[in-house]
Amino acid sequence: MPRRLRFSAAAAYRHLREADPVVGALIEAHGPYRPRPAMDHYESLLRTILFQQLNGVAAAAIRDRWLTLYGGSYPTPTELLATTDEAFRASGVSRQKAGYMRDVAQHVLAGTLDLERLDALPDNEVVAQITAVKGLGEWSAHMFLMFQLGRPDVMPVGDFGVRNGMRVAYGLPEMPSPGEAREIGARWAPYRSVGSWYMWRAVDTTLPA
Repeated sequence: MPRRLRFSAAAAYRHLREADPVVGALIEAHGPYRPRPAMDHYESLLRTILFQQLNGVAAAAIRDRWLTLYGGSYPTPTELLATTDEAFRASGVSRQKAGYMRDVAQHVLAGTLDLERLDALPDNEVVAQITAVKGLGEWSAHMFLMFQLGRPDVMPVGDFGVRNGMRVAYGLPEMPSPGEAREIGARWAPYRSVGSWYMWRAVDTTLPA
């Protein structure tokens, strides 16, 4: 079940309808903004790594096999670091991803990734902490800001789905570059997370000419 938003959805809809009729039409077509529910911050970062470059079904199967190593729950950082390469490999987790997850655990234990303080940090500091971990780049940080922390004004220009949604919604001849996407989304501020979410929905919509 979606969690309570940390900002006014009504204010976001009002601003987006006035600032951009294209997004306004998508709001009418798809209804309320429904971001996916948040989970534990640490677990969400491990999940992000596990699901990288895999389709959802395959990634979920690997995750479930991996979690059986720990009785079905996500391991603590200490438990994760004690897991052998052989155990990772037997569950289907690649050597590279195992290394990335160990780096998450090491950063948590060292305090350089302070999960308890992330909610209070500004966006740029959250991005800095997350991208210091191997395997977690700007896209991962943006998804964390949007869905874990519920930040309203994130513009994930590196996301293929958002840019493809812009191509569809605005009838562009080709997918916009990250720079062009940033320009398109500038008018959505301070609710660029919401505008971006509707770009994902745009690929499911046929807007009137």
